[in-house]
Amino acid sequence: MANWTRPLGAAAVMLLFAQAGAAQETLKLGISAPFSGAGATWGLGMEWAAEQAAERVNEEGGVTANGKTYMFDIVSYDNKYSATEGARSAQTMLNRDGIDFIVGTVGTAPLRAMQALTERKGVIVFNVAWGKSVKGPEFPYTFTQMNTPFEILVPFYTFIKEQHPDLETAVLISPNDATGQELEPMAIETWKNLGVEMLASDWYERGTTEFQPIATKIASLDPDLVDFSAAPPTDVGSILKELDVLGWEGVKVISAGSSVEALMAVAGEAAEGAYLGASADFSGESATEVQKELNAGAREALGEPLNGLTISPYDAIMALRAAIEEADSVDPTKVKDVLPSVRFESSYGPSGFGGEATYDYPQQMLLPVIVTRVENGETVELTRSNPAELEALIND
Repeated sequence: MANWTRPLGAAAVMLLFAQAGAAQETLKLGISAPFSGAGATWGLGMEWAAEQAAERVNEEGGVTANGKTYMFDIVSYDNKYSATEGARSAQTMLNRDGIDFIVGTVGTAPLRAMQALTERKGVIVFNVAWGKSVKGPEFPYTFTQMNTPFEILVPFYTFIKEQHPDLETAVLISPNDATGQELEPMAIETWKNLGVEMLASDWYERGTTEFQPIATKIASLDPDLVDFSAAPPTDVGSILKELDVLGWEGVKVISAGSSVEALMAVAGEAAEGAYLGASADFSGESATEVQKELNAGAREALGEPLNGLTISPYDAIMALRAAIEEADSVDPTKVKDVLPSVRFESSYGPSGFGGEATYDYPQQMLLPVIVTRVENGETVELTRSNPAELEALIND
């Protein structure tokens, strides 16, 4: 666990003393994320945020259900952002380590591979997968803890078009996996509705290290805008660096853009002006005190701030605590039954679950949509908006 901790409050100290003689057990919470390769920055950040949430719950006396007190413990597994490793990590978590709650996993392909086991065994999975195919009534144990393209793309692209009304053409570059394949048609349709013609939609394999051919093709088409879809920051940085050498100057859009630091480390000044759809400035005026505190700790522990993806396990654990208390049980079936209607305090403020109109099941965590941009090498928030369901929840 990271060395960064928050001091115990007086109430928490008293509660711990009061419960000292009570039965205590440990509840293991799993993280399945990439801890190697291009997406490693996501896994490391998610693990750290989960540890801080578990630490907070434990300091406040744990969570009580059916007369027992449970302390949270985080156990992490490297899924390498692949279906094969996603299935392997699921087997290890469920069959060897007996984990009933997974508070963070990345990638549509790894999640699909896990669901074959988690749904059958009745294990709750919180995830940041961007595919629509992993949601619905047939996956009642699956809950999404950050915004996906179905929440992000319309407000994100609309804002960019408003800032650049002369945009007419675009190129889409997507990783050739389940996430990219599900995102592509929605991205093309959304840009089309905004009057932007897609000149090309090309794919690349995750793990690619040579991006000059892709950049050369983009430059030859000379689009007004390049949308990097679900590509991780390091891959985008490599392409932007090549495009800069080739002299392309256009609007840069990173729908899954999360870490400006990882992007800048590869692209340098070529990343300047890029719009990010999954990032956030958790040190700015719009951030909550919880987010500012977490963000400062992450900078100290990891060398970079948190973003919309990496902070998500914190929110999943807050939702899980509320659901366990509401169900008065750690039985995953009872917990999943109350999760769609539970209300909890996320790092962003009051939240709950919704999205039934989109997914036919209320399993999407309700969070603000935040648009950021790289300005002078820093993350700058440009705008944020609450979905209608979140506004209704806040005002209820």
